[in-house]
Amino acid sequence: MDIPIVFQDEWLLVVNKPAGLLTIPAQGSETQTLTGLLNDDFRDKLTSHLHPCHRLDRDTSGLIVYAKGKSVQQKMMALFHGKKVKKTYIAFIQGTMEKAQGEIKHQIEGQPAITRYRVIEQRRGFTVVEVEPLTGRTNQIRIHFKSIGHPLVGEKKFVFRRDFKLKANRLCLHAQGLEFFHPVTGKTISLMSGLPLGMKNFLDKHTD
Repeated sequence: MDIPIVFQDEWLLVVNKPAGLLTIPAQGSETQTLTGLLNDDFRDKLTSHLHPCHRLDRDTSGLIVYAKGKSVQQKMMALFHGKKVKKTYIAFIQGTMEKAQGEIKHQIEGQPAITRYRVIEQRRGFTVVEVEPLTGRTNQIRIHFKSIGHPLVGEKKFVFRRDFKLKANRLCLHAQGLEFFHPVTGKTISLMSGLPLGMKNFLDKHTD
């Protein structure tokens, strides 16, 4: 599988994960994962393994950071845990948002969770939004938009797809942006990834 490389230096590798691929193995699931594929590809190119510094769920595409070695992984993960990494997503959500921007504040499994959003474009039956999760709960964006009555287009885990006329072949959620200070060099790293083909095709089919 061809995994696009967005950034690489001596310490970090940032790739564009396709939808439908796990980051790491899950119990009882298939063994093919993004981490496994990358380590196979880089086996003869690196002296250490590639270690994921955060995760994207199977259905979400976009930018994900890998460290070349455990020590760098720990430093990079500390940035994520310390909320020092700005993450932005593009999502297509069912229906029309009443507010052009706002924050969703609903606890997830008893923990505080905040998601900031901004409407980019309104289409017939759905809205294109830029999303910034200010906390990092599992499936936070998917759960939060479902909680306000606007689940993501293509969502099948937290809602019944049959309940919505608008359907897509994939979950319409893409991790498009990352910004952070490099854990070794201290330089600002700002990365962007364009919409994947599946989401572009969905927009093209719903131009009205």
